[in-house]
Amino acid sequence: MNRIRSDIAAMQAYVPGFQPSPEEHFIKLNTNENPYPPSPKVVAAIQAEAARGLQLYPDARSRAAREAAGRVYGFDPEWIIMANGSDEVLNNLIRCCAAEGEQVGYLHPSYSYYATLARIQGAMPEPVLLDADLQPSMPLENFAGKIFFLTNPNAPFGFAFSLDFIDNLAGKLKGMLVIDEAYADFAGISACELVRRHENLVVTRTFSKSYSLAGMRIGLAIAQPEIIAALDKIRDHYNLDRLAQVAAAAALEDQETLRTNVKRICATRDWFATELRALGYEVLPSHTNFLFCTPPRRDGERICRELFARHILVRHFSDPALCHGLRISIGSREDMETTLAALRELQ
Repeated sequence: MNRIRSDIAAMQAYVPGFQPSPEEHFIKLNTNENPYPPSPKVVAAIQAEAARGLQLYPDARSRAAREAAGRVYGFDPEWIIMANGSDEVLNNLIRCCAAEGEQVGYLHPSYSYYATLARIQGAMPEPVLLDADLQPSMPLENFAGKIFFLTNPNAPFGFAFSLDFIDNLAGKLKGMLVIDEAYADFAGISACELVRRHENLVVTRTFSKSYSLAGMRIGLAIAQPEIIAALDKIRDHYNLDRLAQVAAAAALEDQETLRTNVKRICATRDWFATELRALGYEVLPSHTNFLFCTPPRRDGERICRELFARHILVRHFSDPALCHGLRISIGSREDMETTLAALRELQ
């Protein structure tokens, strides 16, 4: 007897970016990680917490981290939930809102994990295609499903929708609207304040990109207290371990390090985009820590393969809407200069 659900057995698993071993010495520009270390206060907080011993369970409600987030974003902690990466919040939002067979919407291309999470729940993924001008191919307010995910800024393209667009959409959409702000710190805009006006709006954040904590798996969501209370019911009761909790609080309390690293990455991004255009690449304007670019011969797969042979990792997607190009994370200036030199050789 087959004990696995037939839809789970048939589904394709989400495939994250390739993770080489440290001994392979790759320049790693394929998973949008931060090239700079986290705040020294984060390291000190982790070391201090570990020294106190890890035999006791963590605070089940991540109180100190929620309070720190509240001070940064200007919300009472009851409007905030901490998570084991923002992916946990995305998953639990689907579990909260979409029953088996109900629609879960998102733009395509955007974060492909939304579809995987919907299928796990037994819900129906309903992508809305982006047109040639990177606009939704239908009015999003017409979406009739239970929950819609809007990645803002978009990944993998890097463009951002305006706050007016989000405000208008939240006011018209019947279901839940989730603004996935994984890259918002690089854009300098956020829909957080709109949460006060719309009871169907949720903003999610990750610490993996701008806070340099991809290895810790920390995220959060901001929404009106009724939504947070519902999410609180279905999360794992100790979903954020003690080291992650103190790391989150320390990172949030050091906004100067955040601003410094974001500024460095954005400056390198803009310089690298200019250099790529000089090589004949089409480069989309970016509000993130990566660039989506198209080589002159539209042969993204070849360029990706040739860079791999030189121990430089970038992201190539097989999706027909993306396969002509590459997504290149912004690393240190030195790593980007090495990558640029390799791209010149491949012209």
